[in-house]
Amino acid sequence: MFRALLLCVLLGLGSCSTVRFAYNNADVYLRWQLTKYLDVQGAQSEELDRHIDAFLGWHRVNALPQYIKLLSDANARFTRGISQDDLVWGYDSMQAQVLQAVRASAGEIADLLDRLTPEQVAYMERRFAEDNRRYARDFLAGSTEERRRRRVKRNVERLEEWFGELSEAQIERVRRYAERAPFPEGMRDRERKRLQTEFVAIVRAREARTRFGEWAVQWERRREPEHAAVVRAQRMEYFAMLLDLNKTLTPGQRQAADLRFRELAIDFERLLRK
Repeated sequence: MFRALLLCVLLGLGSCSTVRFAYNNADVYLRWQLTKYLDVQGAQSEELDRHIDAFLGWHRVNALPQYIKLLSDANARFTRGISQDDLVWGYDSMQAQVLQAVRASAGEIADLLDRLTPEQVAYMERRFAEDNRRYARDFLAGSTEERRRRRVKRNVERLEEWFGELSEAQIERVRRYAERAPFPEGMRDRERKRLQTEFVAIVRAREARTRFGEWAVQWERRREPEHAAVVRAQRMEYFAMLLDLNKTLTPGQRQAADLRFRELAIDFERLLRK
């Protein structure tokens, strides 16, 4: 959930009101997400609620101030004129925030994971299988051209949430990105399944308290070299697109982005004071 929230900040996935709503209802959202995989009842359900509350308390105190600073720094860089180094900084900063939250959440829930029954683990495996079928439908189905069209549509919508309506020339640059960038989805599908298998093995062995936290933050380092190379290539193509688009932004589009940065920072400051 917090990875998605941070992506809202950096990539414009959703409006400011959506971010506020998501954070104000984070306990409900996290429970809904977790109980898709954890079939808990009674005392275990109450324990899950306590873990969620503890994590959200940690997140409000430790993560929100960093989000506010990140937004301020990002807006200053954008106003000055972004470079490749700025984009790398933004990506690395986002990853660092995600890993902090992952480590904290893993520490909270590990005890509960170590007490799951074989039936509860089997339930989790069935839900993973459903997720994999959904992923294949959404990201692997269709011809290469169909997948490119979906990529163009997804990225145009994302960019327009930050900058307002794109010109045809700007949309054409997004199309070039969609044509040039590799598709890592097939490799990502294999990686997802491998990680699910590893996670289930940790839970079955009742080793979540000793292994889960470190495993959760180190998963990218275990990525297959070919997959890692494709992901880097896709990211570099995306950065190149952003740098080209930055040169074409109108004063109105720059003003829209500046307003978005400021509104998000204000929203996080309000959440921090609640």
